[in-house]
Amino acid sequence: MKLQFEKKFVNLSNGERLAYIEKGKGDKTLLLIHGNMSSSVHYLPLITRLPEDIRTIAVDLRGFGDSSYESRFDHLDELANDVALFIKKLKLKTPLAVAGWSAGGGVALSLASKHSDLVDKVVLINSMSYRGLPICEKDETGQPIMTKPYKTKEEMAEDPIQVKPVLDAYAAKNYDFMKYIWDLTIYTVGKPTEEENNLYMSETFKQRCLVDLDWSLTQFNLGVGLNYSQIEGDKSIANMKAKLLSIYGEVDAIVPDFMIRETVGALGKNARLITYKNCGHS
Repeated sequence: MKLQFEKKFVNLSNGERLAYIEKGKGDKTLLLIHGNMSSSVHYLPLITRLPEDIRTIAVDLRGFGDSSYESRFDHLDELANDVALFIKKLKLKTPLAVAGWSAGGGVALSLASKHSDLVDKVVLINSMSYRGLPICEKDETGQPIMTKPYKTKEEMAEDPIQVKPVLDAYAAKNYDFMKYIWDLTIYTVGKPTEEENNLYMSETFKQRCLVDLDWSLTQFNLGVGLNYSQIEGDKSIANMKAKLLSIYGEVDAIVPDFMIRETVGALGKNARLITYKNCGHS
């Protein structure tokens, strides 16, 4: 895989500056949205395989990669709003296709629900649920207490399993620990080469918004009723006009199968699910 790429930049009207990678030309545009602890660069294996007659754009979200982090955020809707401004600033032909991996799937769903005129196709890749992803208090064995979601960002930042160890690794530039975490949870089947992994890790360590992003996962709920963190849904999933394709690796150690299926179920006949047996979160 070729590791050469150039990041471009665009200034948004809200004061943020988003970085992005672009490849190809054509009438069709595919916008790629990365997940937590990553950036546009993590899409290189896909980007290099896509044909040149598709305009492919992979964006660094606010607080990730080489994008700015002028303002903190509390909800994935804010990142989706950034992406909507990004689409309009670049004058991309709409409606377009959007793909979201993991937490990026939540941003893609928010974009397709809150800015439905911009999106006509959504591809979810091992995505979080449209009802969020819980991060809860832990018991004495380190297991989550599902009835005790964190009530504040400050409490969540001290989570001894999912959050604080990553914050500490970022602060200490502990690449070995981060590689261990990715091997344990993300690369459960295939693994990148050492050269590729070093590049991905360098992008991972550019993240400045871990607590904001983790908190936003818990606050996300496009459905009806309460989600896993007892957050009331805004029912906006009903506004989504785009067709959805959900792709899921069955040995994913991050997102459970039922979360994938509940999103597909919520969209009914407009959604399709494809699963792969020997495939993990990436």
